[in-house]
Amino acid sequence: MDTRDIVLDHDQRIAADRLADIAARVGKRWGRKPSGLYLHGGPGRGKTMLMDRFYAQVESKHKRRFHFHSFFAQLNAGIHEYGTVDAAVDALLGGVDLVCFDEFHVHDSGDATLVARLLETLFARRITLVVTSNYAPEQLLPNPLFHHLFEPTIARILEHLDVLSVNGPVDYRRLGGRHTGFAAGRYAVGECAVTGLAEVPIAHRRMRARRADEETLVVDFAEICGIPVSAADFLELARRFRHWTLCGVPAPHTVPADWVMRFVNLVDVLYDADLDLTVYAEVPLTELGEQVPRVPDLYRTVSRLSELTVPQAAVLP
Repeated sequence: MDTRDIVLDHDQRIAADRLADIAARVGKRWGRKPSGLYLHGGPGRGKTMLMDRFYAQVESKHKRRFHFHSFFAQLNAGIHEYGTVDAAVDALLGGVDLVCFDEFHVHDSGDATLVARLLETLFARRITLVVTSNYAPEQLLPNPLFHHLFEPTIARILEHLDVLSVNGPVDYRRLGGRHTGFAAGRYAVGECAVTGLAEVPIAHRRMRARRADEETLVVDFAEICGIPVSAADFLELARRFRHWTLCGVPAPHTVPADWVMRFVNLVDVLYDADLDLTVYAEVPLTELGEQVPRVPDLYRTVSRLSELTVPQAAVLP
């Protein structure tokens, strides 16, 4: 569907108008601050759709769009190669006028330091910045032990970016209607019928999978989410495998929180790459959502998984 044909709700129209104003200014000297936009709201509220419409409107060739997981992986690699944040940003962004970050978030105190330096670099260069997030700026780095350390960066975000909420009662992903890419997969309660053993390199180790051939990976939840791997490692696997099946997804309260967070990151990566995913779980999708207070980002995962087909047999008692 052409996103220009989508009927926008009230909050989305306000955001679209503000983005249109920014699109007309990209590449030109701004006469005032702020010089970008921070869109936040719940999952399935169309934030990515709005940003993608805006990105297509911008005529400049000097623009870049990133999923935040992907950008962070590239930034870390660049810092390792070039030695500094500035040099890594130069290599990644060159002379861009516009940067768009989808799914902007800060959970880790170590990442917070790097995000702070990145934003200072972008603001200093007067690069137009548009981000989408499930979190209002004040909710970034929510851990009370570290939140105060990020407050100066939050103040800088509020200084340089307009902040708009795109909230509302409707999670548009749950309405269905998409049947390609990620949404071509299934969410089933039951056992995965695929058997076998294959070894797949990941993060300097070898992960045991049920199948790993050509473009297909079938792997157990515990094998891929129960080991210390990062979103960057999932990005590497997503470049190799186009068709994914994840078996034995448990009730989240039965496994450590870091396993659940890796599951969140994996679904993020596959969703952004629009790769089909089939999930065999121990509990219905609604029960996954019951653990959101424990792992807040899980509500985004539940929203995304709601696009998958649920076979009728999987919901029968």
